[in-house]
Amino acid sequence: MKATVAGAPVSFGVFEMTPPDAETLGPDEMLDLLVETGYAGVDLGPVGFFGRGAALRSRLSSRGLELAGGWVELPLADDDAFAAALPELDDALAVFADAAEGGPARLPKPTLADTGSAARKARPGSAAEPLDPARWDRLAANAQAAADRVRAAGFEPTFHHHAGTFVESPEEVDRFLDRVDVGLTLDTGHLLIGGGDPVDAVRRWGSRINHLHLKDVDTAELRRVLAAGGGMTEVWSSGAFVAFGRGDIDLAAVLDAVDAAGYDGWVVVEQDVLPAPGTSLAAFRAERAADQKLNRDALCPWC
Repeated sequence: MKATVAGAPVSFGVFEMTPPDAETLGPDEMLDLLVETGYAGVDLGPVGFFGRGAALRSRLSSRGLELAGGWVELPLADDDAFAAALPELDDALAVFADAAEGGPARLPKPTLADTGSAARKARPGSAAEPLDPARWDRLAANAQAAADRVRAAGFEPTFHHHAGTFVESPEEVDRFLDRVDVGLTLDTGHLLIGGGDPVDAVRRWGSRINHLHLKDVDTAELRRVLAAGGGMTEVWSSGAFVAFGRGDIDLAAVLDAVDAAGYDGWVVVEQDVLPAPGTSLAAFRAERAADQKLNRDALCPWC
């Protein structure tokens, strides 16, 4: 497979949901750990986490790493909120431009997503609060405008279906792709939450998939959390996203299908976690290092 494997800050408990007072790995320690465990790239994480400009380029190039992509969520179904959020997209695109200034072998993919709603985040996978036709029109138009803005900045966009948003179920992904000219980020874990099957998704959307987020999922733990009324925060905190081979996603079947579809892009390993309160940073680091080595080794037959 013509793919490059990247890690992600979310696999180390660093993302938009990380509590502000949480003790986490710093950017240099995280990148060093990814290099030690065999990764060639890294996702952006929170904008600015790895720095900007020359500092960002030096941090990556000194380790032989490239930027794989980065999450930018936008309130796509609300015109006023979308317009107010565009400076955040532009800020992220400036960081992508910083990272790409040296002419990387593979450009990063700005990864667009819908913000969703409180009701959806509280009940992921339930299709709560479905959009009416007018709001679908707004969502599609604003997603297209965001994709066009990314292309104008010199990058090819990708769209991430995401649990807790208005594009989470396979039917919603179909509806979205029918209306918006943008590639798809296939996220195996979030698709499972949304009621989809990752192998079927490759067959269904293979020609549109231009970015890949790989997760394995302990489905029994996931079902327990959702049945108890848990939302996305509880899913991330539960440990339902596990190292490859410890969950129930058929990773080999997914990658065989992706390979057969001729995929050529980034494969981002995302084992979303939120550290439990009171967890020592040393223990958390050791667990994350072991899991990311296991995850990277599991991909060796393909990447």
